[in-house]
Amino acid sequence: MLCPAKVNLYLKVLGRRADGYHELVTVMQPLSLADELTVTPGGVGITLECDHPELPRGEANLVWRAAQGFAQAWGREVGAHFILRKRIPVAAGLGGGSSDAAGALRALNTLAGEPLKAASLHRLAGRLGADVPFFLKGGPAVARGTGTRLTAITLPAYWYLLLNPGVPLSTRWVYENLDLAQLPHGPKLKAWDPEHPEEWVRNDLNTVTLRRFPELAGLLEQLRQQGAGAQGISGSGPTVFGLFPTLEAAKRAAPELRRTFPGWMALCRGLTGLATDTLWENQTWMI
Repeated sequence: MLCPAKVNLYLKVLGRRADGYHELVTVMQPLSLADELTVTPGGVGITLECDHPELPRGEANLVWRAAQGFAQAWGREVGAHFILRKRIPVAAGLGGGSSDAAGALRALNTLAGEPLKAASLHRLAGRLGADVPFFLKGGPAVARGTGTRLTAITLPAYWYLLLNPGVPLSTRWVYENLDLAQLPHGPKLKAWDPEHPEEWVRNDLNTVTLRRFPELAGLLEQLRQQGAGAQGISGSGPTVFGLFPTLEAAKRAAPELRRTFPGWMALCRGLTGLATDTLWENQTWMI
């Protein structure tokens, strides 16, 4: 099973709730960059293998927690062995852990004969993390509230160059240091013109991320100079993305950026949610 990454093309923080979470509006698109999750039913309890040395194999892993949550919602013991191959960078703002959790929920529900209906899976996904319901749904979407109220939208198959410098950045830390009074003011965006992403691609969390790592602003400028139609930071970062109109344009820009950028870089395609996207699943060029 493929568990795709995502980018936040637009992220507006509307306020902080009494429970400490934030109300937001965000536009997300899944990517052809994906982790690979294999699920084998049987045995007793949950076991997990992963090829990433820094990820936990127990209850701290979202795949494990998804399996536990599924068992509780189903009311039966789950016996399953998971093998997770990571291709999405960890703690990168690309939603890898949330996507893996959504993949585990879908796989377990299918193997069990679909005892949980869509609404139950959605509630369970929301308890695991704000981005997990998005990955359950598939396709580009606007997420509202804490990320669980989803509306499907149409976006083109944008081409993305992703640059991750590997600097440590916690999503929780970014939100804790977000000064709502310093956020840009203005009317909330109500429409997303797919032909002119430069008019609406933006992220309120940049006020924190760029203050902590100002060098990311240089990467955004380099992407602009190399022909990206829009540039941004996905989620809380630190992954920077450039949005290109064609694969050829992205391929021309990649080697120029590689001359000075030593970190992780990949070229991938935005997924539209259409059936033809299966031709592009897991098609990623590592630069």
